[in-house]
Amino acid sequence: MSEVKRGRPRQYDRDEVLDEAVAVFSSRGYAATTLDELGTAMGMNRPSIYNAFGDKEAVYRHALAHFVAQMHRDVSGQLLDEPNLERALVKFYTKALDVYFGSAPAPGCLVFCTAPAEAIQSPGVRSIVRQLIAELDALLERKFADAQRNGSWPRELDPRGAAKLAQAMLHSIALRVRAGESRRSLARFVRDVVPLLAPHRR
Repeated sequence: MSEVKRGRPRQYDRDEVLDEAVAVFSSRGYAATTLDELGTAMGMNRPSIYNAFGDKEAVYRHALAHFVAQMHRDVSGQLLDEPNLERALVKFYTKALDVYFGSAPAPGCLVFCTAPAEAIQSPGVRSIVRQLIAELDALLERKFADAQRNGSWPRELDPRGAAKLAQAMLHSIALRVRAGESRRSLARFVRDVVPLLAPHRR
């Protein structure tokens, strides 16, 4: 009897399969997503998913971490590469809109639109959400403080409070996208609100 040779497991690109997981969770949310739907989107069967990532919650945590890293990389460049505070904020929110409107129907933000509900029950998800909020606060605070030091932002204002308010606007944009508000409307929202966040020095 000839020996039956086992085939090698199909190789997968981690970033690509996590992109697909992000897309599924973004459109359906965590609770409504099944492992079968994830497997179809990721091109992996259940055993492969378990071996590579773990159960559904583990896949969700990996997808969140992947999305957070990608978002942080993208939006930080928009903020730090532009010296003018007002233009930097417009670019920051515009890049977020690019991400939030990345598919149809527009899913908004995976973190701000799906993770808060899961964070109550999952310490791992809560940690990822808390980390993203803290990193964005620090990044925005740095930008406001830099503008304050170079004299282009009022000295009497608080960079830390402004950073939290600027991030709150990002959360609002994500929820408005999820609720179906148009990109044109949200681009106008950005144009109207950014001058309030970045008033010229008095």
